[in-house]
Amino acid sequence: MTSIPAQNSIPAQNSIPVQRTAGVEKHEPATERLILQDGDLGSTVVLPYVASASAKRTRPLRAWMLTLPADFVAMLTPLIWSSQFWKATVATAFVTVFLFATGGLYRARRHISILDELPSLYLRMLTGTAAVAMVVAIRHDSIDNVDGFLRVAAVSAVLLLPARIASRLVVLMARRRRWVEHSAIIVGGGPVAIELARLLRRYPQYGLRFGGFVDVARTGHDKKESMPFVGKLDGLEALVKQTECDVVIIADVDTPESNLLRTVMAPGLAECDLWMVPRLREFPQHTGAPDHIGAIPVVRLRRPVLDGPRYAVKRFSDILVAAPALILLSPIMLFCAIGTFFEGGPGIIFKQQRIGRYGKPFNVLKFRSMRPANEAESQTNWNIGDDPRVGPFGKMMRRTSLDELPQLWNVLRGDMSIVGPRPERPYFVDRFSNDYPEYAMRHRVPVGLTGLAQVSGLRGDTPISDRARFDNYYIENWSLWLDVKVVLRTVSEVFRAGGR
Repeated sequence: MTSIPAQNSIPAQNSIPVQRTAGVEKHEPATERLILQDGDLGSTVVLPYVASASAKRTRPLRAWMLTLPADFVAMLTPLIWSSQFWKATVATAFVTVFLFATGGLYRARRHISILDELPSLYLRMLTGTAAVAMVVAIRHDSIDNVDGFLRVAAVSAVLLLPARIASRLVVLMARRRRWVEHSAIIVGGGPVAIELARLLRRYPQYGLRFGGFVDVARTGHDKKESMPFVGKLDGLEALVKQTECDVVIIADVDTPESNLLRTVMAPGLAECDLWMVPRLREFPQHTGAPDHIGAIPVVRLRRPVLDGPRYAVKRFSDILVAAPALILLSPIMLFCAIGTFFEGGPGIIFKQQRIGRYGKPFNVLKFRSMRPANEAESQTNWNIGDDPRVGPFGKMMRRTSLDELPQLWNVLRGDMSIVGPRPERPYFVDRFSNDYPEYAMRHRVPVGLTGLAQVSGLRGDTPISDRARFDNYYIENWSLWLDVKVVLRTVSEVFRAGGR
């Protein structure tokens, strides 16, 4: 294929020259395209630019942003002519929407069908209405009040169906006209991946703009239907960031599951939707409402990561603990500040760059226990526990972890959490991520003032692979009670002086 003269250029993964130009495909409107000079393939590949102007413009948009308000309007409309039971009606609307959300009725779907949603929709509305009706009966002790409320609820139920139909039709129209679309990369190169790519190109109602295949190097992508090949699997994280991809679909990539898992769990993919074609797709899936692209079943993967309501709960608990702790522990912090000043002079607070959630850097605060010779030493010296420059007061603070109390301010700011993986310096994050693939997966959550690895004895000169396993176990099994257990064990470590 002949290369088209380029106007602009952007860097590509693995130093592959990538150029941007304009062009038109028969099956899609005019859009930007990429020209990839791929040395491995020995050819030039033309593909729709993943982060097209349309895809960029609609990245924040989701179908639930229209569907959820429509549901509320439908359930609250009877209040216009009957306000007698307005409290119960409003309560029913909120309870029902909550049940819709927990039942997955606001999750992204590739195939949109109101008939698929109908049974779950009305079952959950009936449950919410029954719960509120029981409260009305208990409070008013009268069947007449319950009867009146149920009549209003019946009108809401009737209005809910046209509201859902209208919102779904608007979503489908926006997708078909490409007013709303999200960039998608397909992982794989076999028959299933090729068929998925064909369906996404031909049917815009799935809301996805196909951007190319990502695959292992040994898979051939020299046929027209298996093009464009935009990168290798081990470069997926950088490619997603570079092209502003929103959706990754895992099809039939020929690689061990451990390698695939390590790739898709990388922090750079945390903000992407992950979809997968089940390996044994001939067997029906019983994990919620089925979804499909064409006749190919797809399942949305739920990451074991703290986001959405779970993250909101954790963040609220952090503020609830950190704010009073800063006040209650202020006398101890004053004692540490005075001791640090008399032992080492001015500059009692030590700031150091660390890597937080999703790989974002921030400045961590600590009481200074020694003065590094220079900034390079500060960033690359692994353990100063036995350094002769650490004075008696500094050693006491390190053994009891009192030097980390200023990090409560980092917790309040949102840089850190009370419990999470240990924050590390950029130099060591890069080094450990290369040596231990599981290490980078720790950054799916906010780093912590304390953590499961630390209270399990993995501090100082202990194996990094063990720390990474404990941190990832914490992420994948998070609960508020697990945070409480880690905090209680941390208090025990402080009184035992089990620090560095």
